[in-house]
Amino acid sequence: MTKISKIDFVEIEYTGKIKEYDVIFDTTDEKIAKENNLHGHDYGPVIVCVGQEQVLKGIDKSLEGKEIGKEYGVEIKPEDAFGNRDAKLIQLIPTSKFKQQNIQPIPGMQMNIDDMLGIIKTVSGGRTLVDFNHPLAGKELSYKIKINRKIADDKEKLSGYLNLSIGKGFNAEINNVQAKITLKKEIPKELQEALSQKITELIPSIRKAEFTVKEKEKNK
Repeated sequence: MTKISKIDFVEIEYTGKIKEYDVIFDTTDEKIAKENNLHGHDYGPVIVCVGQEQVLKGIDKSLEGKEIGKEYGVEIKPEDAFGNRDAKLIQLIPTSKFKQQNIQPIPGMQMNIDDMLGIIKTVSGGRTLVDFNHPLAGKELSYKIKINRKIADDKEKLSGYLNLSIGKGFNAEINNVQAKITLKKEIPKELQEALSQKITELIPSIRKAEFTVKEKEKNK
């Protein structure tokens, strides 16, 4: 049987549970998502490059040495998932700061404050306690992961890598040793350069990756 090594591209499916509550919170299976009232992204198998942490660190680490075509159960500690809880990320903020923006803070409300997502825990005495830890920080997770196949086609590798890096807003072609990636929307130059470097490193047949933006998007 073919075993997986670092920098292999593989197609996987997975379903993740919060171990403590035995509650499904993450899946690539649309049917399971609907049954568990999950929303928020496109469903279906995903292509990952092993060792690049394109998925949770615990999933990524578990893939190396596994066999194609098999399903595995994986237990993931918080440090390989969403991190341990950090007391410094729980902050008291004057309630007046919210009221200045016409926001009435309520426990359980999610808020974006200074580009950080926080959950309001308590409101009392003119002060609001906000927890900026990830909602799953400190939680142990359990995943079922099915490894469907190893990817051999370079265009499929390229599309799979970009899907997890920037989403689906692109078209990718390979011409000889050059990848041409047409974006629907502009992404920062620094990100383009970092992606170009990674693409040529992970897919050796591609020696240059060039990003362009659709003209109609540029002129809007």
